[in-house]
Amino acid sequence: MNIFRVFTIEAAHRLPNVPAGHKCARLHGHSFRIELHVSGEVDPVTGWVMDFADVKAAFQPIYDRLDHHYLNEIEGLENPTSENLARWVWQQAKPVLPLLAKVVIHETCTSGCEYRGE
Repeated sequence: MNIFRVFTIEAAHRLPNVPAGHKCARLHGHSFRIELHVSGEVDPVTGWVMDFADVKAAFQPIYDRLDHHYLNEIEGLENPTSENLARWVWQQAKPVLPLLAKVVIHETCTSGCEYRGE
């Protein structure tokens, strides 16, 4: 069974490695939507894979590091593409969410990526 919890962060970034003149080289912000997907067996007693509140609690320190921050200043996010953000969130969340199966990043309403670990 797969469950997920959605979080929204407001953050600024710029992409330092894009070609000269690319609009994403300039400082700008997004309302990033981050989905954490957790997979596992449904507990026969509780009827769930995991309490959604536990997913939120595990993500809270990560949320606090990202929300209303300049992503380029966070160690490991010096080039904060959606792909690198997804990988970074995975690396931060997996130790506290061992059932983590997928991280989905929505950079805009129409663009994003998903990461399922190495």
